[in-house]
Amino acid sequence: MTIEDRTSADKALGAFAGLALGDALGMPTQSMSRQEIAEDYGPIGGFVPAGPRQKIAAGMPAGSVTDDTEQAVLLAELLIEHDGALPADEFARRLLAWERDMIAKDSLDLLGPSTKAALQRLQDGEDPGVTGRGGSTNGAAMRIAPVAIAVPVNPRVPFLDAVQDSARITHNSSIGLAAAAAVGAAVSAGIDGAGIADAIATAADYADLAERRAHWVAGGRIGPRVRWAAALLQGSDPADHARIATDLIGTSVAAQESVVAALALAAVSTDPWQTLRTAAGLGGDTDTVAAMAGAVLGAVHGTAAWPARAITEVQQRNGLALADLCTGLLAIRARHRA
Repeated sequence: MTIEDRTSADKALGAFAGLALGDALGMPTQSMSRQEIAEDYGPIGGFVPAGPRQKIAAGMPAGSVTDDTEQAVLLAELLIEHDGALPADEFARRLLAWERDMIAKDSLDLLGPSTKAALQRLQDGEDPGVTGRGGSTNGAAMRIAPVAIAVPVNPRVPFLDAVQDSARITHNSSIGLAAAAAVGAAVSAGIDGAGIADAIATAADYADLAERRAHWVAGGRIGPRVRWAAALLQGSDPADHARIATDLIGTSVAAQESVVAALALAAVSTDPWQTLRTAAGLGGDTDTVAAMAGAVLGAVHGTAAWPARAITEVQQRNGLALADLCTGLLAIRARHRA
């Protein structure tokens, strides 16, 4: 293995591990307010179990991941099995099977609103090309990291094709697709050696390109909002970043809030692990904000961004074999470059 191959492997694992770490940090705080999080947990210093006011992940132990990581793993396995392709019917079948498993476990951590609605329409016989036109939440963006590991950000068209294949059945709207392209482009650019500033700039540019491919829906555009939010935090006191992310950018499941917040926090990060802990305490869709920020920061900085003990803990707790998945995904990436 060449030095370049080892670097790419480390950055790919850094991205997938960052996703899982952010997800696990945000598991106990998801859908809670910033005040409730402070009252129940105080500052998030590491993995903690779900507390008494955590309804979605009630009873889950410290270090547990949620649908963000589980859907990303599902997507990675499908990409590897089909040599980089994503058959829409099989993707839908696996998403529905995953939710059935969650229901059987009495879990409330189920498919998001856009994904659930789209898959119901697919089951009702609608064409996969139209089921995702209303999806403008962050579901496609939260699971995009495996696509970004498997496909180089350049040339643009194959990368955007791959992102759209992963989002088409659930989030094929101008906002949903742009959000997935933004996170994916930042991760893929990071694996190719981009620094954080270039990765975030690439994210905004690819969001602009992707939104033109999908069904238009009303809402703040992802690309301009990423540029605005990153500049806003860069010009602010770091002590105010959490407040600004919560109060002005937003941390809901809406892609133009949570995806933008994740990328803006990554843009100003000087300590990736601290950034994820901050994201986990913001309130709102904390697990997804932290997961997306973690994927981007891990791609840029590699596994050195994360405490080795935390990577081991989250993989053991959840039965994850992230290095094996990254090896399969990078083999697809190599074929794209051949």
